[in-house]
Amino acid sequence: MKKIDNIKINKDFTDDELIKYICKKFSINIDDILEWHILKKSIDARNKNDIHYLYNIAIKFKSENKYKKFKDYEFPIPNIIVNCNKNFRPVIVGAGPAGLFSALTFIKNGIKPIIIEQGKTVEERQNDVNLFLKNGKLNTNSNVQFGEGGAGTFSDGKLTSGINNPLCNIVLQDFYKFGAPKQILYLSKPHIGTDNLIKIIRNIRNYIIENGGEFLFNSKVVDFSIKNNKVESVTYINDGKEYIIPTSNVILAIGHSSRDTFYKVFEKGLNMESKNFSVGVRVEHLQKNINLAQYGDKTKLKLPPAEYKLAYHDKETGRSCYTFCMCPGGTVMASSSEENTIVTNGMSYFKRDGVNANSAVLVNVTPADFSSSSPLAGIDFQKELEEKAFIAGGKNYFAPIQKLVDFMNNSLSNEVGEVKPTYLPGFTFYNLNLLLPNFVTDTMKKAFVYFDNRLHGFANPDSILTGVETRSSSPVRIIRGENFMSNIEGIYPCGEGAGYAGGIMSASVDGIKCALASLKNNM
Repeated sequence: MKKIDNIKINKDFTDDELIKYICKKFSINIDDILEWHILKKSIDARNKNDIHYLYNIAIKFKSENKYKKFKDYEFPIPNIIVNCNKNFRPVIVGAGPAGLFSALTFIKNGIKPIIIEQGKTVEERQNDVNLFLKNGKLNTNSNVQFGEGGAGTFSDGKLTSGINNPLCNIVLQDFYKFGAPKQILYLSKPHIGTDNLIKIIRNIRNYIIENGGEFLFNSKVVDFSIKNNKVESVTYINDGKEYIIPTSNVILAIGHSSRDTFYKVFEKGLNMESKNFSVGVRVEHLQKNINLAQYGDKTKLKLPPAEYKLAYHDKETGRSCYTFCMCPGGTVMASSSEENTIVTNGMSYFKRDGVNANSAVLVNVTPADFSSSSPLAGIDFQKELEEKAFIAGGKNYFAPIQKLVDFMNNSLSNEVGEVKPTYLPGFTFYNLNLLLPNFVTDTMKKAFVYFDNRLHGFANPDSILTGVETRSSSPVRIIRGENFMSNIEGIYPCGEGAGYAGGIMSASVDGIKCALASLKNNM
């Protein structure tokens, strides 16, 4: 195929209109085209007076010689088929993105995995989440953190990542295959949305089952049998009864909130270390104001709800503050997974048509901030903030909130302005300066001023802050070698919970990597 990059487009074209325009612009006879694909579509909004789209496209011509002026191109889809022993059955602990894409990789290689998930199917899980939002009734095994699809199911469904790996293309193609909109294949910032993710995850599950895989829901892994430094079996509990599955290959895709399992694998002797993560709040603005700040008011293009990504570094303290998991037209989600805690996250539907935009505003935390040198000390740091937020909110799963102007002035008012909080089941006004560590609040205050200079209106006095966000990433890393295996032979720490990913895309890619490592070690 041939590739054409950086095609500037100033109109909202249909696909038919787009290819006709490109043919005219580059002197291409449309009858010479066998097939064509959009490789990338992005928005260039640097000049508010000339906002436009940039396209990269690939074209397959009847005669390549006729169009030698265009550079050659091949779709970068790597081979993930391994000539391995088919007589082993891996156990995957966790049905989040890492676990599901690990399972898909096994299935594609003729291996039939067993997936153990402590939560429920995604449909049942959605009912539990809705019940929690409605009346504060928390199911500690089925919530925004736990259940089929993992924590990313109730998010914006972003498929962006800082990694540059050909396996990303497999992840995008599989999401499309199982029901995601085609545009995820080419948008520079693809997202799926919670509404689509729920359907897609169900389709992935059905495909795995149809091809011999097995899911064990409502099943909590509680132990591992290890002999001569090799894993021999996994023990799980379902409905109060213990079951043992013999296996020599365990993909440990447990997610960043599986604290009981962190303690268990530490007890079993897996090498672990504490790691950096971040804590802070969710900030809400009116989406229309974010649109205005990013796009201005002159463009006639039908642009999607605007996004932002901001970062600040304090040279005096060495602390950093950044926005994370920005959800255009979204809501702030109640994301607790343990009783008597408050945890927040952000969520958007595919259309992103809510009134508010929200994002995490986070400050980095290092092991030096923890109360001990234990590899698990970061968990205690998180939990202490979550329990304090529960008390501050009124001990009923209401979240503590504060207007930005009050936060900046270390004061408190009891009414909202133009920005209305979206957090359910409810909220309580509270001075977040009393909740978060001083190094977090001090850094955040400097960052809000800095961000406002980069994105006008970010420090709008009526912006709402909701506490606390503590689960942006895992507080631990389960150490693995170059063969992706832990110090215990046959256990593969995987994905976000093990400390090797930071979102749906990177977790999915890591799931593929760990499955491939397991396959190659069984050749």
